[in-house]
Amino acid sequence: MNKDQQKVMQYLSEAQASEQSLVCVLQSQIAMTPHGSYRTALETHLDETRRHAERVGKRLQALGKGGGNPVTFVMGAVQSVVGQALAIGKTPLDLVRGSGGEEKVLKNAKDACASEAMEIATYTAIERLAEQVGDDETAELAASIRADEERMLQRILKEIPKLTNAVVRADVDGRSSYDLKTTGAADAVREAGNAAKETTRKAVSTAKRTSRQARKVPGVAQAEGQIKGAVASEEDLAIKGYDSLTAEEITAKLSDLSQIDLAKVDSYERKNQNRTTVLSRITSLRGDEPWAGYDELTAADVTTALNEGDDELAQKVRSYERTHKNRVSVMKAAERELATA
Repeated sequence: MNKDQQKVMQYLSEAQASEQSLVCVLQSQIAMTPHGSYRTALETHLDETRRHAERVGKRLQALGKGGGNPVTFVMGAVQSVVGQALAIGKTPLDLVRGSGGEEKVLKNAKDACASEAMEIATYTAIERLAEQVGDDETAELAASIRADEERMLQRILKEIPKLTNAVVRADVDGRSSYDLKTTGAADAVREAGNAAKETTRKAVSTAKRTSRQARKVPGVAQAEGQIKGAVASEEDLAIKGYDSLTAEEITAKLSDLSQIDLAKVDSYERKNQNRTTVLSRITSLRGDEPWAGYDELTAADVTTALNEGDDELAQKVRSYERTHKNRVSVMKAAERELATA
């Protein structure tokens, strides 16, 4: 796969993640919007958004048949999970924003305008990129989806004055027309949240499977760790109680970590305390595994591989283990292989 195709797939992966998270947001907004022209517009666009995600996914599959870029797939999977998580977090907050129901709906509509503008920009960029690299099919797909987003933006903008009038009637004139019970917001938001959680669970499962396969390619594990570390919380790190530990305590634990976890900690540390001693130690430990996917293997797996390998492989394993996990059984197996070489 050439660089042009890799870049197109990267942009499409980002677009698909955006569409998937937007599904969750639309479900939340529909749940608290009274029946009428604006709710109908949202429901129509929810169906469109699902189709957009499916169409982009099919195009990604077609482009990846010749062998995709694993880093691109990992990034797309992680972005999808992050987007879903943010959407789930936003769902209950929509219910408490604004002074009344009418204002909640208006604020959601303004958010929707911003989302549509972002989608339009995303697909404009994809269309242009695809044209520049000669990918006519992707360019046509992007133009088609962009047209849907432009129509939706115009539709929302036409609704804004009516939604604002409803706010005036409710908050200024005291004539509220918003009834939480008639929108079914409470039940629907709960259902939307449950559906979003299930979607995210599936996305996480897919991401894990994709990641395991991708890590068999050199360099991918570190790239994945760097991406995840940028959005990680303390609980996501392989070192428990990370934020309460001193730099010395952390550096003492780093040698036990895999390349992906080292990259994760590196990214997390840089965006938080940014301590030179920790970052320097991570740099000294980061490097190529004896073979791609090594860190995913148990000591027994490595020992089996050593029995079928040669002295060069044993030397790589011994050197790597000395500075990392330093597992006794692995070190003994490497020494045995070197002794008989």
